[in-house]
Amino acid sequence: MSSKVIVISGAGSGFGALSARALAAGGNTVYAGIRETAGRNAGRVAEAKEYAEEHGVDLRTVELDVSSQDSVDAGVAEIIEEAGRLDVVIHNAGHMVNGPTEAFTPEEISRVYDTNVLSTQRLNRAALPHLRKQGHGLLLWVGSTSTRGGTPPYLAPYFAAKAAMDSLAVSYAAELARFGIETTIVVPGSFTSGTEHFANAGRPADEERAAEYDALYGGMLESVAQRLAEQAPEGADATQVSDEIARIVALPDGTRPFRSHVDPADDGAEVVSAVADRIRAEFLARIGLGDLLHPTVTK
Repeated sequence: MSSKVIVISGAGSGFGALSARALAAGGNTVYAGIRETAGRNAGRVAEAKEYAEEHGVDLRTVELDVSSQDSVDAGVAEIIEEAGRLDVVIHNAGHMVNGPTEAFTPEEISRVYDTNVLSTQRLNRAALPHLRKQGHGLLLWVGSTSTRGGTPPYLAPYFAAKAAMDSLAVSYAAELARFGIETTIVVPGSFTSGTEHFANAGRPADEERAAEYDALYGGMLESVAQRLAEQAPEGADATQVSDEIARIVALPDGTRPFRSHVDPADDGAEVVSAVADRIRAEFLARIGLGDLLHPTVTK
């Protein structure tokens, strides 16, 4: 099956929007999940429609508010009704915050986890029954090198949430293998342009505590963003991530990599992940669960 039906969460901008276009250009039916499609994001819906018409591709949008199980359930149901199936689920929705960690309230950090971690659980609970029933499919998770690479300060809530998402992805991979469902984790580095992560990043509500940190760490936010940008080689572009996602989706079932890094700045995450993934594989084999390292061919 060369043409696939794909849903991407958080596809209004950044990696999500770029991936939706790249995958549609590859001949797939792509549903770009966007929230508030009839409200503040109506312009992005119009952009997707215009792109589809201009390039003659099957790029559609679907209302998908990943903070709401009802919205996600309805979005997946709409896809199944229209397309008759769902082959690929891409977890891309995410939100970044920056500032001294202590200045964030627990409620603020909880919201970061909700967007970056719980959103994937909502989408999985809506989509996986369909993938498991058909006996094949792909979960593709858009992670972050911050999970295991260099971690500059003032980004802790986001880093912690991405690490939690990565852990979910690793566990899901084994639990879905016998259903014939494949897992790939695409791991982007710090792309400071081409996405809206840094531009739309949230700030802590406790300004008084943040000010106390600024007395010793003044200009830290600007310094981190600048130095991350300086680490990227000339020509580094967010389309490198969307191109890699499209390449992986196009691979034959059962041949996709478990993890793929797209990190022009090379913060070291790929080295650490290689060790962690090797230990995981060796351990599962040692306890007699080596079959969980690869999806079972059921059909």
